[in-house]
Amino acid sequence: MRKHNQNGAINVLVLPLILASLFLIGALGFGFWAYGERQDYKNNSDQKAAAAVVIAKQQEAAVKDKQYAEAAKLPLKTYNGPEEYGSLALQYPKTWSAYVVTGEGSDAGLSGYFNPDFVPTVGAESSTFALRIEVVDSAYSEVLSDYSDQEGVTITPYALPKLPKVIGVKVDGQIEDAKKGSMVILPVRDKTLKIYTEADAFMADFNNNILPNLTFSP
Repeated sequence: MRKHNQNGAINVLVLPLILASLFLIGALGFGFWAYGERQDYKNNSDQKAAAAVVIAKQQEAAVKDKQYAEAAKLPLKTYNGPEEYGSLALQYPKTWSAYVVTGEGSDAGLSGYFNPDFVPTVGAESSTFALRIEVVDSAYSEVLSDYSDQEGVTITPYALPKLPKVIGVKVDGQIEDAKKGSMVILPVRDKTLKIYTEADAFMADFNNNILPNLTFSP
């Protein structure tokens, strides 16, 4: 008579039992986690919704403030320089203030300082201006040589959109020892025009408002 191996039968049943137990434990764990998440959402949903509303309003306000600041710059104001310095016509945001000196009172033939709200102290090393213009009594090649060997700058050919035939250069980077910005240098008859911003914060105004509207009599 054949005897049945009861130990083998038990071994066959142990594995499914273990798997079923592990599955049950996992299911219970997931259930407790889901319940906890549900309770957290239930208990804190109002606070979370209120926080999300505050963040959304702050972001919306920041966008509106930026849009308002840009709109407030228009229409652009115009500065017209004297004929002896090329009849420079410069447009700049109406929220900016300007201080322009010509002739003997200027280090150059013409020196202009432009900045939002008010113009900082002219001549102070700590002053940074949104926009500077200079018409100097020096040849274009002489002025350009001052920047040709300067470290920390990139020099590329440049022409104003409204004066495409007058070719000069654009100098980007460390335009002065402690000032990083962008400068355009152009020949104006026997003189040279330098127009530049001394801070990256005003680069958009420089490229989008100042340079596209600048003209002079070559």
